[in-house]
Amino acid sequence: MSLNKYRYVVVEGPIGVGKTSLARRLAQHLGASTLLEKPDENPFLAKFYQDPARHALATQLFFLFQRGDEVRELAQMDLFQGATVADYLLDKDMLFARLNLNEEEFALYQQIYHSLQLQVPAPDLVIYLQAEPQTLVERVRRRAKPYEQSISDAYLMRLVQSYSDFFYHYDAAPVLMVNSEHLNFVDGDEDFTLLLKRIEQMRGPREFFSRGT
Repeated sequence: MSLNKYRYVVVEGPIGVGKTSLARRLAQHLGASTLLEKPDENPFLAKFYQDPARHALATQLFFLFQRGDEVRELAQMDLFQGATVADYLLDKDMLFARLNLNEEEFALYQQIYHSLQLQVPAPDLVIYLQAEPQTLVERVRRRAKPYEQSISDAYLMRLVQSYSDFFYHYDAAPVLMVNSEHLNFVDGDEDFTLLLKRIEQMRGPREFFSRGT
């Protein structure tokens, strides 16, 4: 099935929901390049999970500059020459900043963010993966990344709510909201085929997909 009209696709969702795995498989299917987060390169991330109040600003600014460089490159690319699948929206940086920074830090972050004057191309499609907080907890524990083991259940619950609030207001691109609780897009060929079919059938700016719909 053809998804040629989607030249820039973003897969988003909270930690542990499977966005990077799906982004890679979609890119392989489309013959597209990938634009993926690089959390392992952030030297402050492990410290943040251990002591959020102390290291939140440094963690957030590192991600902002890292992603800013990447979206500048994306803006300069000719998307008509090849598709790109990303596993993050730059817009969600503000989501994490609002969640993790205190009032003074957030004001400083906003000043820096706006001073960068990033020109971010709008995706042709955003796939927003959803899952219950407890499912995310289990997935994060199972993949056993050392720096993630100190993530609290409470933080994941707050993150899920923040994503829900963010996408409630997001209207910069069409959004397919996907309940991933009972879907396996990496190992399940049937589930992946169902998702591709659902994408191809999209007509509205905001639609929902789960097993059986």
